[in-house]
Amino acid sequence: MTATPAQRTVGILIFDDVEVLDFCGPFEVLATARPDGSTNTDAPLFKVVTIAEENRLITCVGGLLVQPHHTIDDHPPLDILVVPGGQGTRSQRLNARLLDWIAAQRQAIELTTSVCTGAFLLAERGILDGKRATTHWASVDWMRENYPGVTMLTDERVVDEGSVITSAGVSAGIDMALHVVARLHGAGAAEWTARRMEYDYRPPVMK
Repeated sequence: MTATPAQRTVGILIFDDVEVLDFCGPFEVLATARPDGSTNTDAPLFKVVTIAEENRLITCVGGLLVQPHHTIDDHPPLDILVVPGGQGTRSQRLNARLLDWIAAQRQAIELTTSVCTGAFLLAERGILDGKRATTHWASVDWMRENYPGVTMLTDERVVDEGSVITSAGVSAGIDMALHVVARLHGAGAAEWTARRMEYDYRPPVMK
């Protein structure tokens, strides 16, 4: 009998003016993921929670209101962090309390990931220094100007640098999350998850 894989806890950061698909795409993937060929709907590979700085409704891009599961002060121990993007990253990159929390998580967790301009928040605390990374195509030049220690790529949807994974804009977060599923639990689990979502999954070629 095959042992059930250990469940990892994923924290998805949210903040005002976060891009909806940036965090909802990875949430859908990781909450859906099951072992390859599993028919057991009670065996999720990940426990996924949303985390905000404060316990209040978060106003996302487009006006969607979201109540976070936890705050940065009361969340469970994490294995994986997802930092999404959106217009809100422009102000959050100046939020020392939130940036310090991200940096502290980085020291304790298995994977730190970003979607779109969530890369700004990783770069602000040097998490991307000396690494390759990507972000939304419209922000690549800005990243190059402001974070010269990061090698920005323009032709990749997902860039895996070991303990840090970044992805391009908006929908690329789905690809990033499926890549995480494949890396941790095998290609079959990622393919099962994508099929369950009816998503046209094309695994990135890691360079």
